[in-house]
Amino acid sequence: MRPPDVLPVAGLEQDAWAGGKQWVNTGDLDIAYVEIAGAGPPLLLIHGFTDSSRSFSLLAPHLAGRWLIMPDLRGHGASQVGDGCRVADFAEDIAGLIRVLKLDRPVVVGHSLGGMVAIALAARQPDLIGGLVLLASALKPGFTPDHPLPVGVQALRDPISPADPFYAWWHACQPSVPRQFLSGLAKEASAMPAARWRAILEEVRITDLTAAARAVRARTLIIAGACDPLFGEMHQQSLAETLTGSHLVWAQNCGHNPHWEDPAFVASVMMGLLTGC
Repeated sequence: MRPPDVLPVAGLEQDAWAGGKQWVNTGDLDIAYVEIAGAGPPLLLIHGFTDSSRSFSLLAPHLAGRWLIMPDLRGHGASQVGDGCRVADFAEDIAGLIRVLKLDRPVVVGHSLGGMVAIALAARQPDLIGGLVLLASALKPGFTPDHPLPVGVQALRDPISPADPFYAWWHACQPSVPRQFLSGLAKEASAMPAARWRAILEEVRITDLTAAARAVRARTLIIAGACDPLFGEMHQQSLAETLTGSHLVWAQNCGHNPHWEDPAFVASVMMGLLTGC
């Protein structure tokens, strides 16, 4: 295991987030990540579709003292694109990052697409992880063609503007979420070509992790937004029923991004899981 005092990046402001990134080569491509030094076990936090490690910048202060590793998925943020964009490709990158950084069974925290990546990783590489936290995720998104997400993504044209009206829906959250944070996310997402948005979304749309989830034996916490318009109660109950021994907690008054809207609550629930790791 790497010592927890290596490469501290504590206290980064939103405008300095990108400058705190490091890179690791997982074999095929370079993956960017932000690391905050602290006590183990390490927490490996995986963001959602079109986001970056910045997605956890509001949560990190509430996990003060913990060792945090926050990568950018391939094709997102500052990471290289790679040849594939399946959930399995993302999971393989994360497995490579764990091995290269010599992380000892980190607790893997995944939001939305990141949660799907975490499930695939836990099913394929159970010896690499020490627990799972799934934030507003799903086993089988199954978006229909008329769903607002594929409709909105299909309408995007390059160059995507960070002020595109689509972000009002895509990044919808409580007014308390800092505007500077949302602007940073929109700027990074807009750097992704529209074709990449569509390619990744199509892979997410057709993914079914039901069989993989049945094979997961890691201790699992599910945190769901009670007002999530993307992955609502049906998706969350399916996760809870399929993942053996999992525990489902609802973040009241939160939508698809509870770690933005109520990071203190999310962190407190996570710490309950960590006390047993």
